[in-house]
Amino acid sequence: MSEKIIMTPEDITRTLARIAHEIIEQNKAVEHLILVGMHTRGVPLARRLATLIEDFAGLKIPVGTLDTSRYRDAPSSLNQQPIVTRTDIPVSIDGKSVVLVDDVLYTGRNTRAAMDALIDLGQPKIIQLAVLVDRGHREMPIRANYVGKNVPSSRHEEIQVRLVETDGIDEVAITSTANEHPRSKLRQAG
Repeated sequence: MSEKIIMTPEDITRTLARIAHEIIEQNKAVEHLILVGMHTRGVPLARRLATLIEDFAGLKIPVGTLDTSRYRDAPSSLNQQPIVTRTDIPVSIDGKSVVLVDDVLYTGRNTRAAMDALIDLGQPKIIQLAVLVDRGHREMPIRANYVGKNVPSSRHEEIQVRLVETDGIDEVAITSTANEHPRSKLRQAG
């Protein structure tokens, strides 16, 4: 299994600063803005974005956490039980602009689950999506409003976001998860 680092700590810092500026620019009424991090790595990313928005715009933005496990598709195995984390949104989302924050956008299923969970909590004015990495391969008609980095990838690859808060280091890596036939690598490159 090979691994390549595609984002360094400096890349992540710079990328989050850009996303924070884009969020401020697109949401003129930032006082009606709420950031909601999707467990697991979306939570620290949302907190970092809120700190940056406070630094840049001078406004403290509420940050919530969202557990989507009960809204996800059925587990692929009967032995798999979803890990239940906690949803904690400190203010009402009714009439607010909610920015969902996640580390990687892949099929769109986790984002769909997050939107279902939010709608059960209230009626936001708008729901936006911010992701550190968009790797493609959508199975749902979902597109991020704010993307840190687009990483075209094969289904035989995995994007691993590692953050200081959860993993002790800031980096994004792409790894090969399957023993691909050499010819399939040539087809994907062309």
